[in-house]
Amino acid sequence: MSLGQILLGLLESQPRHGYDLKRAYDEQFGRTRSLHYGQVYSTLSRLLKSGLVEVEGVEPGDGPERKRYAITEAGVTDVGEWLARAESPEPYLQNTLYAKVVLALLTDRPAAEVLDLQRTEHLRQMRALTRRKEDGDLADQLICDHALFHLEADLRWLELTAARLDELRGQVGR
Repeated sequence: MSLGQILLGLLESQPRHGYDLKRAYDEQFGRTRSLHYGQVYSTLSRLLKSGLVEVEGVEPGDGPERKRYAITEAGVTDVGEWLARAESPEPYLQNTLYAKVVLALLTDRPAAEVLDLQRTEHLRQMRALTRRKEDGDLADQLICDHALFHLEADLRWLELTAARLDELRGQVGR
């Protein structure tokens, strides 16, 4: 997820202070992990240098001056291009779990236990997401569905790998 484009998109509706951007981000996207103020201001600094935002006004505050940022035409174009560009799916061709299974086989450890442990953790996470989904609003439901579908695909892979463990053991052992 590109924080720069998200902040630009939030600025497109109206100019905002950095803390307003953080609050808007947290409300829409930070349900499990809020954004740090440092991330907001460092990203705004990069966007300012790139000409995608400008300082619309500076107001005195209790501490440092408060800058109000506005998106530029170049920023609007940048957000539009980002939204119109498809994201490349990430196929996870060489993931950590696969490496653990192969290393268990190479070191004569029980690879089936690695798979069982992971299956248990996936199911635990799926139960937690299902509870969150049941109690959440539409945004939470959609976020949880996305994660649940990925976990379901992982579970299918775990089952397939468990069924092919003897064959994999033979190939890895060569």
